[in-house]
Amino acid sequence: MQDGSLRAYPLREEGLSVGALKDYWYLNVHDNDNGQIRGICCSHDEGCLITCGGDGNIFTFDFLSEEELPKEIKVTIPPPRRGLEKEKATEDIKDPDAYTIEKFKQKKEYERKMKEAEEKKSKKREELSALRQDFVFLLQKNQELPKHMQLHREEFEMDRRIFEELDRQTLQRIQLVQKQLAWEHEKQFIGLQKLQTQFRDSLEFTLTVHAIQSNHQISSYSLLSVSEKYTQDKKQEDSKGAVLKEKWTALKEAEQAEEEISRETSPVHRGSVAFGNESERLKTPEVQKPTTRYIESRRQKIRRLVEKYDALKAKIMKRRAEWHELYKNKPRHNHENSKDAEEIKEARENIGCYRLKSATNYTLTENERISTEKKMMQLAILEDLIHEMKVNMNKEIVSLRDLKVSTIDEIKSLVKEVKSIQANLDVSEHLPIPPIPQLHPDEVPEKIVECNSDVLLRFKEEQEAKAKLEEPLEGCLSSRAFRHVFLQTPPVEEGDPVAQAGDASAVVTEEQKAFEMEKVEPTEMELEILKREKIKNLYLQEALIKKINTLVINFDAELRLLRHKKLKMDVQMKSADLRCITCCEELLILKKLEIHEDLLEEKICALISKQEDIHSKLKSYLAQMEDRKCEMVMLEEREKALYASFEASLGENNEFVDVLTDILKKEVEFVEKEEVGREAGEQNENEEEDDEKPDVKTDEENCGSESIVFDDSVCPEGCSEDLFLNTIQLRQQRIGIEKALEEEKKVAAVLKKEYNALAIKAKEIETSLDTTNRELDAFQWEKLHKLNELDVVVPLRLHQVQCLVDGELPHDFSQTLVFTNQSLQYLQKRIVDLRNEKVMQRETHKKAKEQHKQLLQDKKEMEMEIQELEERCNNLMMEKFGRLVDFEAVQVHSVNIPMEQMKVRIMEKEYEHFMELKEWEERIVVLQHQLTKLTRENTSKLHQLNRFCREKHQLETELESLTTGQGGDFEGIRSADIKETARLESQLTHMTCEVALLREEIS
Repeated sequence: MQDGSLRAYPLREEGLSVGALKDYWYLNVHDNDNGQIRGICCSHDEGCLITCGGDGNIFTFDFLSEEELPKEIKVTIPPPRRGLEKEKATEDIKDPDAYTIEKFKQKKEYERKMKEAEEKKSKKREELSALRQDFVFLLQKNQELPKHMQLHREEFEMDRRIFEELDRQTLQRIQLVQKQLAWEHEKQFIGLQKLQTQFRDSLEFTLTVHAIQSNHQISSYSLLSVSEKYTQDKKQEDSKGAVLKEKWTALKEAEQAEEEISRETSPVHRGSVAFGNESERLKTPEVQKPTTRYIESRRQKIRRLVEKYDALKAKIMKRRAEWHELYKNKPRHNHENSKDAEEIKEARENIGCYRLKSATNYTLTENERISTEKKMMQLAILEDLIHEMKVNMNKEIVSLRDLKVSTIDEIKSLVKEVKSIQANLDVSEHLPIPPIPQLHPDEVPEKIVECNSDVLLRFKEEQEAKAKLEEPLEGCLSSRAFRHVFLQTPPVEEGDPVAQAGDASAVVTEEQKAFEMEKVEPTEMELEILKREKIKNLYLQEALIKKINTLVINFDAELRLLRHKKLKMDVQMKSADLRCITCCEELLILKKLEIHEDLLEEKICALISKQEDIHSKLKSYLAQMEDRKCEMVMLEEREKALYASFEASLGENNEFVDVLTDILKKEVEFVEKEEVGREAGEQNENEEEDDEKPDVKTDEENCGSESIVFDDSVCPEGCSEDLFLNTIQLRQQRIGIEKALEEEKKVAAVLKKEYNALAIKAKEIETSLDTTNRELDAFQWEKLHKLNELDVVVPLRLHQVQCLVDGELPHDFSQTLVFTNQSLQYLQKRIVDLRNEKVMQRETHKKAKEQHKQLLQDKKEMEMEIQELEERCNNLMMEKFGRLVDFEAVQVHSVNIPMEQMKVRIMEKEYEHFMELKEWEERIVVLQHQLTKLTRENTSKLHQLNRFCREKHQLETELESLTTGQGGDFEGIRSADIKETARLESQLTHMTCEVALLREEIS
């Protein structure tokens, strides 16, 4: 079961024996490496077998009884057919690769055409080879001729346009083939890029650069890519501890803001605002109506007084504000400077603890707390720095290799120049040319995976040869040859400077030979020129060889310097690797402790969230309680207003005050009972009137002694019915107000109870939060203690050990401490700074003490002087005024500005009324003239009326006399009299109408 396999042996009735264990059932179910079977058992009903492996998998197997085993299924073979031996078997083509008749004919035709084409091609090839042989023979004959008789290569061309046409056709074919193979080329190119990115780009070649004249060499670092997990952790700047700290600080800031908001504003500030508003109100607007000069002068005077009053009030308010600001800035006895407190708090959080980390009283600041995220970030930063330094060193080594390549190219060009110069010198004068350095295979490791067309063709040939050969040894040789081809240096191309130099030297030697064949005796001038050329060539030869040696020496010096730098860096890299190992061990410890730390932090987060929720609820309850208080105050004010309206409705000396007051203040119980009786009476419609009377009696009985004095359902005799109804209505309003007030009080009591419960819960949460924070601090110290138990490797040199015992190294280093140079210098510098700071603080304290004494003495002197001045001022006021006077109040209220303004307004109104009276007097005079005129007209009409009345009276008397005395005389002429009387009657009616009109006009 070690490899995760399971065996099942059949048990027989004979019992266990060695022979019985030969047959078994084997099944490999768990992992072979990590799947060791840890446990095996049967189910409760013994129907299943359960196995548990170290790979975390659990498998179940069913037990099958003999009855449940599947029975063997026998195959029934049908009987053979009879008479088949007489039939002939049909022959069929069994070869799957055989052609059909049509395909066979097509293939024959295709082979015939290909054979004819191959015959034509072979004929053409034979003709072309014969022509080539003739052309080569002509070229050989041309080379055998003397130089001046040889033909140039261009002369062999019959027509240049033929070659141009051939080149054009070849180019067209090439372009056509490129177009046809463009898609395939792009496909293969993309596939090659994928292969390169997957295999070659991920390779980190180890580069080794060799010196030219020595055995020194320098190799690059083999790098590994930095883990993505560490890079992601490095980008995460906020950890869980930072989130907790932000929440805690936000909570504290919210509490401080609430305290600042709850403070009341100063009365001096409110007074200044009131004075400012009053000064704005006192400014009198300009009156657009015309006024007298006296009123205008009074207004100007009042304006000046207002301005003076505003200036004086502003001065007083400014002085009060200065005093208020001074008293506000006055520190208390236990006052602490906020700036100093913040600096002390920041120092406690960030200055750290200078005790030993193994000490029990060692404290950790918030920034020094170690977590898994911080440690992973540290490890990532360390690996990043190591990788960066190695990459930079590799870049320097690659640049050194590039320098060697450029040096070799430069040496090649110099050697070419030296050879061209030595071609003009005698062999005895030649200096030895330094050898051209070559690149080693390990200096260009990237060429291992590079290939060109020649290598690919050789590889193709080897693959074809390998396919033909069947022996495995020859196949191995071909693979070795292919590997040798890949490892060897690439062939020399046309642009290679060494090959070009060889070609040039060969051309020069041929020209020299030809010149020697045709040379003639030189003259003295030519000899002199040749001598100068010789001296120049000797100097150039020596200078170029020295330059080559200088290049080689400089390159070797650069390599040795870089090698020395790399050796120092190797020491740093070893220290960094040791630090990485320590970080990994610390990370393992932190991973083990991370669960408990996460639980504590989650608990703190939950407590902080609960605390925030409770604070928000407390705020809402406070707001609701304030609203309830406001509602209660409003209801009380409404009740007071109700009583005030009741008293106003009663008036003075009302004889029904007591009765109506009792009706107003009477309780509401009997009203509710009456309503219940009425509801019960409504259910019994037939006995409604009979049910109301006993209800009233019961109400009167429940009322007690009050029902004897008055009955609120009947208005008292002599009392106003409107007043009685108003009192009943006010009583209903009072009852509603009292009910609402009781409900508000109940709601306020419930809110207060809930608020107190929440406050107790908030205190409990705060205590639990403090306890959890202390637990977290203790856990942090325990975690630090476990981290301090790790062994850390610190490479030291002998001069770094300063804890000598009698001038010798101690045998036991357990009681020693290891500091970095930076931290040790910081501690030493901190000691000096603390001493200087201590001296400065002592001097500052001494100066402050002396200043404090001086200030106390000045305070006593100022108090004495103030007391003397106050006594003198009081004496002068008593002598002058006979009592103590508040000069500020006198200055403020020296002139009653509103009264002056009212006087001016009274004068304006008097002037306006005077002008209006004058206008009315003029209108009265006009109306009086009109009235006199009308009275005159009326009197004339009255006189006329009087005259008419007299005439009427006379006519009536004459008429009567005529009717009585002379009736007999005029009986004969009665018609004339009738006409005369009719005329007189009409005249009389006309006159009565005129009299009526005159009376109407007079009235």
